[in-house]
Amino acid sequence: MAGLTKYERQAMLTNNAPPSFSIHPDESPLSDAEIKTALAKPLAARGDLRKVLIVPPDITRLNAYAGPIVGMLCELLPDAEIDVLPALGTHVPMTEEEIATMFPGAKDKNFLVHNWRTGITKLGEVPADFVSSVCEGRWNEPVDVEASNYVIDPSYDLVISIGQVVPHEVVGMANFNKNILVGCGGSSMINSSHYIGALYGMERMMG
Repeated sequence: MAGLTKYERQAMLTNNAPPSFSIHPDESPLSDAEIKTALAKPLAARGDLRKVLIVPPDITRLNAYAGPIVGMLCELLPDAEIDVLPALGTHVPMTEEEIATMFPGAKDKNFLVHNWRTGITKLGEVPADFVSSVCEGRWNEPVDVEASNYVIDPSYDLVISIGQVVPHEVVGMANFNKNILVGCGGSSMINSSHYIGALYGMERMMG
């Protein structure tokens, strides 16, 4: 991304990469106990966490199991100040009823609202030549990389992005970086990614 040094780009791809787990190689379902244990390990490695931001999907991804996982994180971090920032993208803010339905284990936490128009900061830019190369010339414009001011707030000791990594008709795979750069991003990334997805074709986008 333009605007970042080579070292910063490398750090984003390596040093800050989230840990991965292989609990059930046979792809059988995980129990809540196994999920909670998997969450506890990286949290313990982080040491004392006083303020944490959790970024789950919103109510439109109710079945992603993000709600129970947020509840588990709250149980694992009883002494931390926890804020929850649903990755709304351009969706409307969640209502109190929706929060209670999706996040019963965190309904007493501070829920923030992402503002994709004004509550963002530009972090860099995806160069036009790279955009063109990945979509085979169908779009030849640079794309701003923006993220919610909450996500880059240095007062947080840890930002946790939650959600299933599954095929997505616009950006290929949902969650992980999409949660932050689209779900908590600005108009340039949101609009450009959706438009490129339409130009390139969702059948090819998802393989």
